[in-house]
Amino acid sequence: MGDSRLAPLVLSDAERRMLQGWARRRTTAQGLALRARIVLACADGGSNTAVAARMGVNRGTVTKWRARFLRDRLDGLADEPRPGVPRTITDAQVEEVVVRTLEETPEGATHWSKRELARAVGISPASVLRIWHAFGLQPWRTETFKISPDPLLIDKIRDVVGLYLAPPANAAVFAVDEKPQIQALERTAPVLPMLPGVPERRSFDYVRHGTVDLFAALNTATGRVITKLSAQHRAVDFRDFLDEIDRQTEPGLGVHVICDNCEDHGVPQGGPEPDPCDNWPQLPWSGTVGPGLLRCVLPPAR
Repeated sequence: MGDSRLAPLVLSDAERRMLQGWARRRTTAQGLALRARIVLACADGGSNTAVAARMGVNRGTVTKWRARFLRDRLDGLADEPRPGVPRTITDAQVEEVVVRTLEETPEGATHWSKRELARAVGISPASVLRIWHAFGLQPWRTETFKISPDPLLIDKIRDVVGLYLAPPANAAVFAVDEKPQIQALERTAPVLPMLPGVPERRSFDYVRHGTVDLFAALNTATGRVITKLSAQHRAVDFRDFLDEIDRQTEPGLGVHVICDNCEDHGVPQGGPEPDPCDNWPQLPWSGTVGPGLLRCVLPPAR
């Protein structure tokens, strides 16, 4: 039987359906679901002590939510604003931090630091950093880009990219690059192999034996890589590598080579060294183009 000393808790049909929905629905917050079950048990006539024992909570918890429901009904089961320090940074200060970061630079500097901006706005450096993080701002970072003045840029990009997307029939397409000035180093002591719990170790000092250049050509269709090492970085060495590609390609196939426009890839005719693309007509390509690619073509008649 219910405790006659407690104020009766009577639910309307709409309130009971709402509370039952909160108690059964899986998406309901656990705290709200527990409060709904407490009120439903109290409405069935249970005392605070009995309901607390059945729900596995403290008696004071049942007393609190019974009183809140009697006072405010369903709205009383919602969380009240939590106490805490009131907000000290206004929306205007947040806006000022964002606007100054995007549109201004401090005198004598290239970008704002959190301490300089904090002094200018009148808040703490930590608050400036939190605002930057919230808006995804990183004023200390910069990136570079290049806009080509070449009026034929789009046509050239389509020509080069088209070799990757739709290679011509009866032809092989190679992506060529080089790694110059690789240091040929010899450690003064043998490298100690890796052991369980111990990484590979090598001596700090070494003996230098000059540098070497590595040329590599990737067949974009098969994935095969043709390589060649050179002791020097000259246009004639690059030309020799093009001849090596020619020798290792099946007879009867046209060869398309895509490479960057490094100086040794396009020495002008009549220069001190032979043109590496002589007999490999190159597509005109501005040195200011972003990737700076050249397309060299060798006819299949070889």
